[in-house]
Amino acid sequence: MSDVHLPAPHDPTLDDGPTFVDHLVCGRTDARLDADRLHGVSPDGAPILVRYDLDALGRTIDRDAMARRPPGLWRYRPLLPVRDPSTIVSLGEGETPLLSLPQPPGAAPLYVKDEGRLPTGSFKARGLALAVAMARHFGVRRVAMPSNGNAGAALAAYGVRGGLDVTVVCPRATPAVNRAEIALHGARLLEIDGLIDDGGRFVAAGERRGLWFNVSTLREPYRIEGKKTMGLELAQQLGWRLPDVILYPTGGGTGLIGMWKAFAELRALGWIEGDLPRMVAVQSTGCAPIVRAFEAGAETATRWENPAPTMAYGIRVPAALGDFLILRALRESDGFAIAVDEASIVESLAAAAAGGVLLCPEGAATYAAYRRARADGRIARDETAVLFNCASGHKYPLPVPQSDPFDAHDAHVHDALLDAIEASR
Repeated sequence: MSDVHLPAPHDPTLDDGPTFVDHLVCGRTDARLDADRLHGVSPDGAPILVRYDLDALGRTIDRDAMARRPPGLWRYRPLLPVRDPSTIVSLGEGETPLLSLPQPPGAAPLYVKDEGRLPTGSFKARGLALAVAMARHFGVRRVAMPSNGNAGAALAAYGVRGGLDVTVVCPRATPAVNRAEIALHGARLLEIDGLIDDGGRFVAAGERRGLWFNVSTLREPYRIEGKKTMGLELAQQLGWRLPDVILYPTGGGTGLIGMWKAFAELRALGWIEGDLPRMVAVQSTGCAPIVRAFEAGAETATRWENPAPTMAYGIRVPAALGDFLILRALRESDGFAIAVDEASIVESLAAAAAGGVLLCPEGAATYAAYRRARADGRIARDETAVLFNCASGHKYPLPVPQSDPFDAHDAHVHDALLDAIEASR
């Protein structure tokens, strides 16, 4: 048989069309910064945000042309900061599906954006794909971050594949599957006693000594741009109209901030119709600094001391650098912050699984928050909502429900099956 020569698949990362980055700004003061220099945080110690020449972008490409580009994260490259496609490390970042969850008759639809379908099994792939590409663009060779698991696994996969020296600092309580992922990808795994912000201090100390570039949450400008694509993709999937409510599991909050940024850019371009969604930050009752700050009317959050263990380990973040940006998005959108307890997370995970959708614990927390907010009226019956499932449920130990007793009907079916098998011999 002669060899079969198949054409190479189109690689959207090789698109060398224009990008429209104009400058950077401090997220707190709006002070302008040079986009052609490597930055960590702003001189004010705040996250840095990317600004685009949206007028030029709008004259060059419209939303229909954007939608015709190959699906996945890199479809939105005109709205991303990567200038040289050769710096991109791609692991096949495809579009993630919107799955429906059962609703009572007459209720508005409830969707799950299932980010567990991405490379490395979590939405962290979006942010780290951008962070690694931009680190390579600026000639960075060594990177480090603290992680509760999935972010470290994504940095290890993208960074090592891109030729970077990667160090990930994890609390010892980090799920074993994530620690194994990090090590197997070839990154340096350092385990510490303490919490993720303790790991952050360790990484920051190494940064000051010149050991590595710090890609911790919101300590460089580009992870937020990768997470922003969740909002761009959601808008396109819903026909450029957005849901009434978005519920997001919130630790560092990069995705919530990024989506709110994406919606502002889409509105400025004139690409979306109708109102913007109400943004909801979901946390655990054992570690809820954003909820406490929101309810107190504060502009920033204070560190949550002694956070309780939770199966939703990814949202066990006692302090977030971008707390003021999270709180700003919640208030600008007329949204809210809500904390859910462990029992409701377990119950909601089982309820979603019974509907055919296996959530990770953090995703189950958003479902628990939705059910509670529906019950207390914060989300109305006629409001369409989207929950973000941030990782594959298969990456976590799953609760094993008790089986129902073997009843008479089961026995009848069992006997009938045995009779049929015997008759077929």
